[in-house]
Amino acid sequence: MTYLQTSPDIPLIIQSANTSSERRITPSWTISQLKSKLEPVTGIPPSCQKLTLRLPGQDHVAIEAQDEDYVQVGSWSLQAYAEVGVTDTRPPNARLNLNDPSDVPKYTMPTSTYESLPSSVLAWKKNNQLGRFDPSAPEKERKKILEGWEEVEKKNLTLNARTRLLPTTSRLGTIAFIGPVLSLPGPLGSPWVGVILDEPQGKNDGCAPDGTRYFSCESNRGVFVRPDRCEVGEWEVRGLDDELDEMGEEDEEI
Repeated sequence: MTYLQTSPDIPLIIQSANTSSERRITPSWTISQLKSKLEPVTGIPPSCQKLTLRLPGQDHVAIEAQDEDYVQVGSWSLQAYAEVGVTDTRPPNARLNLNDPSDVPKYTMPTSTYESLPSSVLAWKKNNQLGRFDPSAPEKERKKILEGWEEVEKKNLTLNARTRLLPTTSRLGTIAFIGPVLSLPGPLGSPWVGVILDEPQGKNDGCAPDGTRYFSCESNRGVFVRPDRCEVGEWEVRGLDDELDEMGEEDEEI
């Protein structure tokens, strides 16, 4: 009895705009068969695939034929770990954008469902009386608010006062706002200090994260800090010469 000898599978690297993976290719496959098998790998329909083969140190060669239902891919010089490029010939607006998850349907659990779960973080906090479930939480929040305003008074923080931000002493500025900022964390009513920095070393232009404006300054010169971060003094306004002097001092300390 005579047995037909088949060519062994060859590992190739399949490259497309959205994927890169190693696949074993049977040289006896026709081009049409190869394209069909590449569809679930690349997401590109066979009729829209343009195939190329690139051997090490060589240019890309097109894998195409007049009758792709009969021409075998083994007609090309396949080598292990050569690269097969798969190009999508569809117009860009007709292709699936697999890199953009914004259009992927997402599940959002209703609040009522989450609150009814017995093993959630919320349930654990309830069982252990933590956070807002602590019976003494309102009193603790009130104490934090009072401590914040006491800090403002103790440090003599007033509008237009010069201050430097701790723990470092290099960021100097002028106090432009003192009061609660609703969109920032912490107990409702606790004070924040808005500072206009001498140099663009801040986070904003006087607007809170929710877009509410509490003071006005140039971009990246505004910052909101807790009162304990401020130290009032007769600090001179910083300039470029001050920065150059500090750079020199740092060099001397090395």
